[in-house]
Formats: sequence, structure tokens, C-alpha cells
Amino acid sequence: MIYKTLIAVCALSTMVASTGVSVAAGDAKAGKAKAANCVGCHGVKGNSTNPAWPKLAGQHAAVIAKQLADFKSGKRTEPLMVSQVSGLSQQDMDDLGAYFAKQTGTQGATDEKLASAGAKLYRGGNKKKGVSACIACHGPTGAGNPAAKFPALSGQHAAYIEKAMKDFRSGKRGNDMNKMMRSIAEKMSDKEIKAVASYVSGLH
Repeated sequence: MIYKTLIAVCALSTMVASTGVSVAAGDAKAGKAKAANCVGCHGVKGNSTNPAWPKLAGQHAAVIAKQLADFKSGKRTEPLMVSQVSGLSQQDMDDLGAYFAKQTGTQGATDEKLASAGAKLYRGGNKKKGVSACIACHGPTGAGNPAAKFPALSGQHAAYIEKAMKDFRSGKRGNDMNKMMRSIAEKMSDKEIKAVASYVSGLH
């Protein structure tokens, strides 16, 4: 039942996205200046070199703005981000989102040993365990869904995705809509999480 519900929610979000729901517009030029404080961890133009920290380049503006707002409100907790967001206004968040969204992300790579298992989970899920297919919300190429605020995953560091999924599974991270990611991750083993994280890193 939960499996079918998650698929339905993703499908509904996709339909909402196709209706042209407006997303707050940020100023990319203003965002570039504000992004100076982000370079230390997220790299030049949002391409981090540390696999523990996410690449922001090419990520949807709405997704970045939401995550920043969640850090500020406490819906999402990460010690390194607390001080960074404390002084940001909603306009600052929108501007940062607009800037990073215009940058080109670097491609990742899939571990060939994990490719088959990762692809199977991403494209077909695991009905026996009630794990829905990632493709339903994140798309065939991992491009995500900006209107629904589903992040682009293509090219993202596998280590970062793996940590994020484990945080959803443990409940450490709980800013997902309708507990969608928590409901999926809690049914996945470490091996499955590692495989799908590796797969999406090389997806494009």
C-alpha cells in the first residue's frame, strides 16, 4: 500500500509541475556575490571536491532555496550549516539557488561492480520490500523535478547520497515531503543504499 501511495504522490507532483507552478525567482548575479561563503565547502561554482559535501552546481534553484530554509528553520540539522544560514533572508536563499542552478555540474562515476544492482533499484525499486523506484520522482536521467522540489541526483557524490539516505533511514534527517524518503530508506539495506548511490552518481 505504501509503495503505491509513494508512486501516486510522485505522479501527482509531476502533474503539478507540468501545470507551470511558479517558483520564486532569485537573482543569479546577486547570488554569485553571496556564494563567496560557500566556496570553502562546496567548491568553485558549486562543484565540491570533498565527496562528503554535496555539489550544488546545476541543482534546481527551488531545491537549494528549500534546503537552506530548512536548515534555518531547524527542519534539517547539520552543524556546519547552522552558522552559514542564520543571517540569510528568503531573498538571499532564492539568489543563491538561482546562481548555483546556472552553473554546470561535473559528472560523477558509477562503480561497475554496483551498476547492475543500482540500476535495478533506481528503475524498478523492490516491490517485495515496498521500495519504490527512484525514477518515479527523480526521472530517467536523475534530473529531478524542480516544481515538486525533488532534487537532481545525476553526478552527485555517491558518498553524499549514501549518507543522506542513511540519515533518512535513521530519522536524523526528516525534511522530506510526507516522509517519502524516510519510508523508502527505512526498507533498504546498507548494500542497496550503496548500490543506488553509486548508480545515480554516474547517471546522466
